[in-house]
Amino acid sequence: MIFGHISQPAPCRLPAAIEKALDFLRTTDFRQLEPGVVEIDGRKIFAQILDLTTRPRQQNRPEVHRRYLDIQFLAWGEEKIGVAIDTGRNVISESLLEERDIIFFQQMENESVIEMTPGSYAIFFPQDVHRPACNKIKEHPIRKIVVKVAISELN
Repeated sequence: MIFGHISQPAPCRLPAAIEKALDFLRTTDFRQLEPGVVEIDGRKIFAQILDLTTRPRQQNRPEVHRRYLDIQFLAWGEEKIGVAIDTGRNVISESLLEERDIIFFQQMENESVIEMTPGSYAIFFPQDVHRPACNKIKEHPIRKIVVKVAISELN
């Protein structure tokens, strides 16, 4: 996992596909876009613009992805995201790997929490279990952008 703020330069040299995704986040006015999918580079890199309301942590299932990494960017609002390394011991509650590249777990081991504020982003790789859209204090409307980057593009 990599955590940062869009106003700061990348902490190190990142793969070109991730830089392309971060550049999209830096240069796009998300107030002008409706929720939905925006292609950045076909199905290799695309963004999901989501308007959500955060929920109590226990109501959100931990998840992982295998073919894409997630760059979760908070445009406005506040949220917490639970995160842990996938130990392989988490019990699967639902696998939609073929249809949607997502596996949901019942719980996750060794969960830590990061607090997202507007402009912050977290990059979740296939080994990073994450539980997004959790309340910071109470339910809160948020706009988040999830940029999906195909793992095959990281060479």
